[in-house]
Order: sequence, then C-alpha cells, then structure tokens
Amino acid sequence: MMKEKKELTAIIEREDDVYVALCPELDIASQGSTIEEARLNLIEALELFFEHASTAEIKQRLHEDILITRVQVAV
Repeated sequence: MMKEKKELTAIIEREDDVYVALCPELDIASQGSTIEEARLNLIEALELFFEHASTAEIKQRLHEDILITRVQVAV
C-alpha cells in the first residue's frame, strides 16, 4: 500500500559542531554532523512519529499554519 506524502518544514541550524534540524509543525527535532545527515535524521524521526503516534496525538501536535519570515529589530 502506498503511503500518503506530507510536506513539512525543516529548519536547520548549526550548534557548535553539529547541525540541529527542527520541524516546527510538530515540534520534533533531530541532529547530525552535516546538514544532510541532520535532514535525513529529522525525516526518520518524523516518519517514526507518524508510524507510532495515535491519530489524536497527531491532531493535537500538528500545527499546519506555520509561517517563517525574517524581521528587523533594533539592537
């Protein structure tokens, strides 16, 4: 059976000597030693979440209206 595909956001940032990948729609994160490794690890974490979470948990955690923008602030 073909699984449904869902497009989610991945925010990846460097923290010291690792890259941290965050999916803000579900507040799930992972990390890796490279950007690609962090991205792939996040995909794996998300797939595991969808595999094991109940429908109620998915509905409660999933925030589909995520907007990412940049702002200017005085510093």
